Amino acid sequence: MDKTAEPGLIELIKRGGEFRTISASSSQEYVTVLLRTIDLPPSVNRKALLSAVLEREALMTTAVGNGIALPHPRNPIITNPAEQLVSISFPERELDWAALDGKSVHTVFLILSASPKMHLHTLSRINFFCQQESFRMQLRNRASPAEILKAIEETERTWSV
Repeated sequence: MDKTAEPGLIELIKRGGEFRTISASSSQEYVTVLLRTIDLPPSVNRKALLSAVLEREALMTTAVGNGIALPHPRNPIITNPAEQLVSISFPERELDWAALDGKSVHTVFLILSASPKMHLHTLSRINFFCQQESFRMQLRNRASPAEILKAIEETERTWSV
């Protein structure tokens, strides 16, 4: 697999920078604050990204259940695969994100991909981890970034064997 075109989740999260705790009272406010504070590639226009993420959220919630939300633009907003990233952040207080399972969101994965194929690749990896009860508990209990990254890295290492 071409590592430049399809980096592992661990690499995307490392590109996304430090884990943040965000104070917000709604999903829209949360996304707005997140996109105001996150380090973005120079090619990304913050206003355009915010608009694209909020438009996508208006189509259907990106809360996927079990306390996880995956906000992202509907169409890729970056073109350089080296600029793709995933940012993990936590609401200060769990938020109603209109999840189909009715559960409040405790963890947010912002996804910025350069192509639909890479977006689906990233979603499938995040979905794999979020199906694991132990991983969800790490997120819910706000394990240290080092612990979360270690869990992802150890699992991804087994995929490349």
